[in-house]
Amino acid sequence: MSDHFCPIAFSAPVSKPRVSIIIPTFGKYIYTHFCLAALSKCEDQTSFEVIVIDDDPTSDTAVHLREYGNIRLVRNDRNLGFIHSCNRGASLAIGDYLVFLNNDTQVQSGWLDALIWTFEHQPNPGLVGSRLIYPDGRQQEAGGIVFRDGSAWNYGHLDDPYRPEYSYLREPDYVSGAALAIPRDLFETMGGFNPTHAPGYYEDTDLAFRVRAAGYRIYYQPSSRVLHFEGVSAGRDETSPRGMKRFQAVNREKFSQRWGKELEGHGERGEDLERQKERQIRRRAFIVDIYLPTPDRESGSLRLVNLFALLRELGFKITFAAANLEASEPYLSYLQRQGVEVIYRPYVKSIPKYLKFKGSEYDVVILSRADAAVELMEVARRNCPNAHLIYDTVDLHFLREQRLATLTGDPATRRLAAYRQREELGLIAQADTTLVVSHVERDILARLAPGANVRVLSNIHHVPGSKTPFSDRCDIFFIGAFAHPPNSDAVLWFCRDIFPIVISELPGLCISIIGGDPPAEIRSLASKHVRILGHVPDLNPYLEGYRLSVAPMRYGAGVKGKINQSLAYGVPVVGTSVAVEGMHLEHDQSVLIADTAEDFAKAVVRLYQDKKLWENLSQSGIRVMETHFSFNAARQALDDLLIN
Repeated sequence: MSDHFCPIAFSAPVSKPRVSIIIPTFGKYIYTHFCLAALSKCEDQTSFEVIVIDDDPTSDTAVHLREYGNIRLVRNDRNLGFIHSCNRGASLAIGDYLVFLNNDTQVQSGWLDALIWTFEHQPNPGLVGSRLIYPDGRQQEAGGIVFRDGSAWNYGHLDDPYRPEYSYLREPDYVSGAALAIPRDLFETMGGFNPTHAPGYYEDTDLAFRVRAAGYRIYYQPSSRVLHFEGVSAGRDETSPRGMKRFQAVNREKFSQRWGKELEGHGERGEDLERQKERQIRRRAFIVDIYLPTPDRESGSLRLVNLFALLRELGFKITFAAANLEASEPYLSYLQRQGVEVIYRPYVKSIPKYLKFKGSEYDVVILSRADAAVELMEVARRNCPNAHLIYDTVDLHFLREQRLATLTGDPATRRLAAYRQREELGLIAQADTTLVVSHVERDILARLAPGANVRVLSNIHHVPGSKTPFSDRCDIFFIGAFAHPPNSDAVLWFCRDIFPIVISELPGLCISIIGGDPPAEIRSLASKHVRILGHVPDLNPYLEGYRLSVAPMRYGAGVKGKINQSLAYGVPVVGTSVAVEGMHLEHDQSVLIADTAEDFAKAVVRLYQDKKLWENLSQSGIRVMETHFSFNAARQALDDLLIN
């Protein structure tokens, strides 16, 4: 047992771990101890086994590690070198994925979950690498670049690791073998690390090129953070005749000879690093909204992040900015993990200044919602000469204000609606294309702006369908963020004028009101029949367990995400004419529509009790979602706009 460190005991391994973590060592017991200590404390959810390959038969490392609990310790009887040790560890692994981890690393919480998430959520993954950070906080590597001569560069070396350009998932030329994940069956198919690069260096680069040549993608995942004491085992001097580092130059030549044809398309060393860091990208989109998307809180944000996914599928790199350059968590990391570059303060202080220097790089610029577009339309037109300039209305703000003015009779609201109309029509006139979310709004603009290029790109949803039958469901719910005034009005009207009629017929019924930041007048509605839940991160229990959804909107515009979400899960909806506008829904066929309190209450009672009606509306609603609001429908709209 060590005089300095108590042995570490990992939790008992599961019979079939998701991951086998392979740690090759050559002496340096102290570093190996702290590597294992960090690994034991990371608290990731992904199950793993630990395989330590001790490649130094003369050291006392194995003597110490024998007392560590629940690791698989393998001792080579002679020095095999880094590559052969890694391959030997892989041959003993039982996990679905292999993670090669240098013994001079210290993993950070969430590192392993982020790697495996990438395999589960990104297209055609073959190899995923971590963000490597020096112990002093500077960046070691954010994915690697290989130049035409075969030399390599650790992108972002010695810089601030949290700059926007280093902090989003992307496809580099290679990722470092210091913290690298690959499916076990793919590694076996590849024949492991190439022994021609033994004892080490360029084995990770060569593996990346072979994996890519086999049709897979290489990802750098910045959410997987690993501290790396670079050079502890191998040193840093390439000129030393006895040091391990000398093999870097030797193996660079081997690599260049093998991959010379592939490298002909690469740039010279140091040339245009921002392009070379993701050479697979051919088109670039810059997108601005009034705030960082919050897809778990409001439907416009959900539509936007799903739009990001479709644009990436079409080959675009996405750069996003909130109009105020905010970068709040967890939404920043959510976007970065999925491959969206987000620019933010203090690294970018002004969007106009940013576009002055970067605007010519973009092929598409999307300004989302009028408040963002009015500030940046002229700036984008001036500084993005190569871009297709798109104004994404999300909904027609002036239409919403007009309907509120009609509802209340307020002259000030009517004046605001007229101002909003002039503003939005001006933006439409300046844009190359305007996006609306429904054919109804497209038809309105056809009258008001007859020369404009207006396209429909509606809400975008996955459509999982219903898993719970009518008889196993109970109660009703409303979804809507209360930062959006029509939602407060809808809930107040429902609870004061409609729900008393409903519970006179269904006295045991309860409604759950779901939505962030409910104001005091909404909270005051709470009772034994009315549950005010506020923000709910996971809607699945409600979408899978409640019988129906209500959308009692008295004014508004656009397409209502609350209805989309319900229908996508097969939950029938009772809504007003305003609520279902532009959604391709028909009364008594795919929705129940009612515009007075009495009719709305009758519709809720009828649908709640009529199993056959419920089942018909559930199935029809799913069909409407698949036809008009699915990823396939949005993909076709984007193809027509950006490709054809």
